Amino acid sequence: MTRPISVADIRKSFLDFFASKGHTVVASSPLVPGNDPTLMFTNSGMVQFKDVFLGTDKRNYVRAASVQACLRAGGKHNDLENVGYTARHHTFFEMLGNWSFGDYFKKESLNWAWELLTQVYKLPAEKLYATVYQEDDEAYAIWEDIFVKAGWTPERVKQEGRIIRIGDNKGGRYKSDNFWMMADTGPCGPCSEIFYDHGPEIPGGPPGSPDEDGDRFIEIWNNVFMQFDMKEDGSVTPLPAPCVDTGMGLERLAAILQHVHSNYEIDIFDVLIKAAARETGTTDLSNPSLKVIADHIRATSFLISDGVIPSNEGRGYVQRRIIRRAIRHGYKLGQKTPFFHKLVPDLVKMMGEAYPNMASQAQRITEVLKAEEERFYETLANGMEILDAALADGAKVLPGEVAFKLHDTYGFPLDLSGDVCRERGVAVDEAGFHAAMEAQKAKGRAAGKFKMDKALEYNGAGNTFVGYDRLEVPAKVVALYLDGTPVAELKVGQQGVVVLDTTPFYAESGGQVGDEGVITSGVATFAVGDTQKIKADVFGHHGAVAQGTLAVGDSVTASVNLDQRAATMRNHSVTHLMHKALREVLGSHVQQKGSLVDAEKTRFDFTHNAPVTDEQIREIERRVNAEIVANAPTQARVMDIESAKATGAMMLFGEKYGDTVRVLDIGTSRELCGGTHVKATGDIGFFTITAEGGVAAGVRRVEATTGLNALRYVQGMEDTLGGVAGTLKVAPGEVPARVGALLEQMRELEKEMNALKSRLASAQGDELVNQAVEVKGIKVLAATLAGADAKALRETMDKLKDKLKTAAIVLAAVDGGKVQLAAGVTADSVGKVKAGDLVNFVAQQVGGKGGGKPDMAMAGGTDASGLPKALASVEGWVAEKL
Repeated sequence: MTRPISVADIRKSFLDFFASKGHTVVASSPLVPGNDPTLMFTNSGMVQFKDVFLGTDKRNYVRAASVQACLRAGGKHNDLENVGYTARHHTFFEMLGNWSFGDYFKKESLNWAWELLTQVYKLPAEKLYATVYQEDDEAYAIWEDIFVKAGWTPERVKQEGRIIRIGDNKGGRYKSDNFWMMADTGPCGPCSEIFYDHGPEIPGGPPGSPDEDGDRFIEIWNNVFMQFDMKEDGSVTPLPAPCVDTGMGLERLAAILQHVHSNYEIDIFDVLIKAAARETGTTDLSNPSLKVIADHIRATSFLISDGVIPSNEGRGYVQRRIIRRAIRHGYKLGQKTPFFHKLVPDLVKMMGEAYPNMASQAQRITEVLKAEEERFYETLANGMEILDAALADGAKVLPGEVAFKLHDTYGFPLDLSGDVCRERGVAVDEAGFHAAMEAQKAKGRAAGKFKMDKALEYNGAGNTFVGYDRLEVPAKVVALYLDGTPVAELKVGQQGVVVLDTTPFYAESGGQVGDEGVITSGVATFAVGDTQKIKADVFGHHGAVAQGTLAVGDSVTASVNLDQRAATMRNHSVTHLMHKALREVLGSHVQQKGSLVDAEKTRFDFTHNAPVTDEQIREIERRVNAEIVANAPTQARVMDIESAKATGAMMLFGEKYGDTVRVLDIGTSRELCGGTHVKATGDIGFFTITAEGGVAAGVRRVEATTGLNALRYVQGMEDTLGGVAGTLKVAPGEVPARVGALLEQMRELEKEMNALKSRLASAQGDELVNQAVEVKGIKVLAATLAGADAKALRETMDKLKDKLKTAAIVLAAVDGGKVQLAAGVTADSVGKVKAGDLVNFVAQQVGGKGGGKPDMAMAGGTDASGLPKALASVEGWVAEKL
């Protein structure tokens, strides 16, 4: 019996097929797009080639094929809410794709697609349909020829509707399911989709029909033909080099080839669903919650392997939402303890060979998921109780303030509450949720709404960069820009951008800032304040004309600021040494999350789950300075990417590399880097870490400096220490012991002061007993305790409750205009009066809020002037409750 084709087989055969057609096989890029602020996550195979399509990057090949890991769970592309409820929606999925960069076009693309589907994957031709853009007669003719060669007559093709024209069906010109646009302007063009017919027993109609949303006809492959440039006025002009971008969902294709209808029945999900059932104790393998868990373990694990740690903002917040959604579905299945992280080995078994980076981080992925589970399980039960209580009486809408409380107090993202409500046929008051969020001024999270920056339009030849070896060169002005528009000249005082045919200026890249300096002609001086890339091989020099007029065609001298470049090089080179030392001292899990290198410092963000200790910082400094003292020469080699990988060079997270790269050896560090560096490690001079701290959950930041900046930093610290020693009248070496003695003395004084406060409050409490009034059988007392703190309020409250027996009490203290409140209710009265409600009633009158248990609650306020009136109102409030 022939073994069924596996997902692994499909990946391999796809890549082998296009390799045989002259395509370069390109590895999947990370889920976090490198150097691309326009996207939250990689959501399609073309993302890593976007700069090629925009003309800001070049590759040494014109045909490419890949299997790309993708995520659609945040921002514009968000399939999260559909996961578990449909047969084909996922957060994480794999996209099969092939590309042509100005090489082949529609004929080859469509014929190869047909050949792969019908001859390699052996899909019956009778099951396939195609769509084209209404006006794309060229694509229609190609498809007609394909079907005729497969045995159809033109009449049969039309009769059976094998080729379907789709027009502008989205409310405007070129707004169509079969017309693709990268953005509002720029590259665009018609596309041709291939559909598979699952058979008449499945509900649904062909594309373009009223019931096209059914499951019978499923899109499996889209061929996008970028042949136009969309202008701001909505008109299109032909591109000089049309391109092809195709994408086919691996999971959808696998479902067809493995003869199942749902993606969740393919081999990968069969294993993961059974693993989820094993860990949750579920026997019903058709339970939708198992699908959610199986989908989410892929998304969360791949995100962690690409450096995304659960947090409360941006990508980390999306990661947290996915993890907590999976945990909630496990909880729904009866699993009350952490289980989700136990699925990682099953995932590695199925996908580790295709994605070795994910497999190599299995232990770290498990640890991160387990920590997040433990954190969420602490509040999950309480949150579910509140949610259940809010929906217990047949409510049809979950109030916005309840949804916000779940979010703010119990870590329930809004969509998680919505997930539960949708299962129960209940709506969520999202407007009320956002109003509550705004009222509290809660910390906003990144929503994935990004804007694509429009690049300067430059169509000339690239410039020659000579800045590795020369810092002053003759050059010629080939373009000038004023306010983003090409001009013939820039006059004194005007700010703009200069493009030269040759430049020694390094353009900002890889965390290193752009060079500063001057560009001079015989009559003009242009002060360069920054250098940025316009395209991959075109540098723009940003600045202002300080003297004269600079014109296109002028012969100039381009001079880099020597001191700024030298200081920046020292800091950049030491970043490589520090990165290596961080991995050696803290562990190989350390992964770059961002960097900034300028003349003053190097700032380096990296994954690590704990603060870097003083001892570890000292060891990192020791290792780096040992490399500096060794004075090893720096070596830079240019080679192809595969040869670079073979050398063991580290590829930094978040960077995009072309096919030709620069391998840099600095001391014992070997990384890919295009930046400027010292000639030998000894040129760095001296290295010291100046700061360390957390910037997000699981992400730490160190700042460091070198050379004279490091010397000034150390001398400044010595001056500070000397000043402290002088104030304490001790030698510098005696400062720690003297400070320790002073702190101990301060602690003793604080203890004495707190004891005095307690005695004072107790004495006041004894006097207050006689001020209590009886209201319907309950003693009510509302009073101020002078000089009391929160601890004294609580202690006095306990004593008053003992003495008054049956009572409702509010005590207040004022310190610097701020109000501290405590409310207490004796055990025999909490059925009638709740301390939390009472303290909130008072707090709202003094500009605050609070809460606590039914018998004891605390609150604060900012308006002490309202306290007398607020305390006077307590008696009436209690009377209303009885």
